[in-house]
Amino acid sequence: MVVDEYAQGRPTAALKPYVAGYSGYRQQGLPPMRHLGLPSPCLTMILTLDDPLVMESHPDPRQRPGRYDALIGGLHLSPAVITHDGRQSGLQVALWPLGCRALLGLPAGELAGLDVDASALLGEPAVARIRERLSAAPDWASRFALLDEWLTARSRQTSIRPEITYAWGRILGNVPVRTVAAEVGWSGHHLTDRFRAETGLRPKEAARVARFDRARRALRPGRPIAEVAAAYGFADQSHLVREFRSLAGCTPSEWLADQFDFVQALQLEPAHDGSHD
Repeated sequence: MVVDEYAQGRPTAALKPYVAGYSGYRQQGLPPMRHLGLPSPCLTMILTLDDPLVMESHPDPRQRPGRYDALIGGLHLSPAVITHDGRQSGLQVALWPLGCRALLGLPAGELAGLDVDASALLGEPAVARIRERLSAAPDWASRFALLDEWLTARSRQTSIRPEITYAWGRILGNVPVRTVAAEVGWSGHHLTDRFRAETGLRPKEAARVARFDRARRALRPGRPIAEVAAAYGFADQSHLVREFRSLAGCTPSEWLADQFDFVQALQLEPAHDGSHD
């Protein structure tokens, strides 16, 4: 029997400063697949429902391939590669970097470029319990509600420098780093150091990834790549192609041919920039 399910959900209002969105997927009886996990402005948490997640390669090539029942991936500048044999199921949570302290208990900077076993951060019993509850839930809406409940219970009040919160929103809004540094009253060097420690990327890297992510989401079969490049701030089509080669390891055309159907089903446009007070 062939199963090919996808679903998307938004977090409750209380979680929106921390969580951009949820995706659920269940596939069975399909051809084996190789999926690219591309750089984005959000960390990724994956909780599998059945078979482990198979990581063929990580953004950091020094990490060995592995299998995970639950995984958390930090912000990165190169793709991860996920494979499956035609069967996979799970839930993906897109986490804003500035919500990492509240939900995971550490700054996102400590996870930069890494994929880690979620049990190592959240505790094996806690991860096992939520996976069991998610597996037993009758539908995707119920699973998303369970994620809301679980993450709300995990959330803690934290203190992030207001300059970083402000800078995150401005940087993702494509404001030059020099301008943002002047607005918060810091030197460019100090802003870069503090921003990277909190999020895992330098300000210019975060702006680059955000621009790439917006352009990637706008790609469609039949839409000229040059049109997307112009709409999302690239100098020309060649500039966008170079960024794709650097951040995705392939061209936009290759990505559309190999990944579009799967990624379009899962990708959820972030509701906002993840800034919070």
